Amino acid sequence: MRIPKNLCAGLLTGLLLSSVMLTSCNSKSSDKADNENKELKDSLASDKEFVFGDKRDFAQCHASTLVRLDNGQYLIAWFGGTEEKNPDVGIWVSKGQPGNWSAPKEVAKIREDAHWNPVLQKTSDGKIILYFKVGKEIAHWETWVKTSTDNGETWSDAYELVKGDKGGRGPVKDKLIELSNGDWLAGASNEVNRWEVFVDRSTDKGKTWKASPYFKIDTTEIKGKGAIQPTLWESKPGTVHMLVRTTGGVIGRSDSFDNGKTWSTIKKTSLPNPNSGIDLAKLPDGTLVLAYNPNDKDWGSRSPLSLIMSYDNGQNWTDRIDIATGKKEDEYSYPAIISFGDSVAVTYTFNRRKIAFWSGSKKEIIELAAKNKTKAAQ
Repeated sequence: MRIPKNLCAGLLTGLLLSSVMLTSCNSKSSDKADNENKELKDSLASDKEFVFGDKRDFAQCHASTLVRLDNGQYLIAWFGGTEEKNPDVGIWVSKGQPGNWSAPKEVAKIREDAHWNPVLQKTSDGKIILYFKVGKEIAHWETWVKTSTDNGETWSDAYELVKGDKGGRGPVKDKLIELSNGDWLAGASNEVNRWEVFVDRSTDKGKTWKASPYFKIDTTEIKGKGAIQPTLWESKPGTVHMLVRTTGGVIGRSDSFDNGKTWSTIKKTSLPNPNSGIDLAKLPDGTLVLAYNPNDKDWGSRSPLSLIMSYDNGQNWTDRIDIATGKKEDEYSYPAIISFGDSVAVTYTFNRRKIAFWSGSKKEIIELAAKNKTKAAQ
């Protein structure tokens, strides 16, 4: 039987349409599966991104700090120049959020000496305070301050935190905290002779500061020059704690039960430390999230950079993830970490060439840590 040409054409067209529709459906199913897999992957951890690219006005950068603004954006600062300690090094900032960062802008360069270790603070009334060090040598640097009332768009003139100070007052690397009694408490350190830890307190919202005596350190447990760069948290009203960077291959700890006026001797914890900066954030439910390099050699490797959590005020640490991994000689260091809701945001030095940003929730960290443990057990 002969099939009319117009019927043949119709049948062929129908078959082609069916084939296209089937292919399209299969493609959509595949895309949906891919998207679901991607969403699952992304739900476990946020990939890092760089705050700026290769086009920048400085060769090296280090020691970032961040605050989260009321509109959900982040303000990030760091020091940048030809190389740490060189006289052209200044303080730079960028503002934005993942996928949309402003171009780096130098906001502090008071003289032709190296600038170091910026620390950002957002006060309860919305003012931004930028602390930073200036000096040829760390042992004799000074702490300077600038403020902004428009989320970092413009800045005040710089002034010394404590006029005439040499050696560094106020926050040395990590963010200061506001205690439940309203006092501001800053983790500080001095490197003139031994490495010494102290705290600086302001009872008048930063107008004046009073330094504590240097802390005692258990030299039978922590060898070398000592400890610097405390990170602080208050577990309950009046009870304050710190973790510190040390030269002994471990993170040190001290505790206070009188609003940070007196402190216990610094003793070692179970956490390794390669003599590199650390930082910690406390979530509303009391969970602690620590950013650190898990290496136990003095001046050891600063790779990887990890997050680890504690659910019992730092007595035990579990659920660790690595947010930056590479070769042993890579440097993912000097993290800054802040909390908002059940999430944290982290910035850190990426091989002295870039500042990296990472964020994730407590749930995501737990899930990724569990996934990594399962992989390791296989």
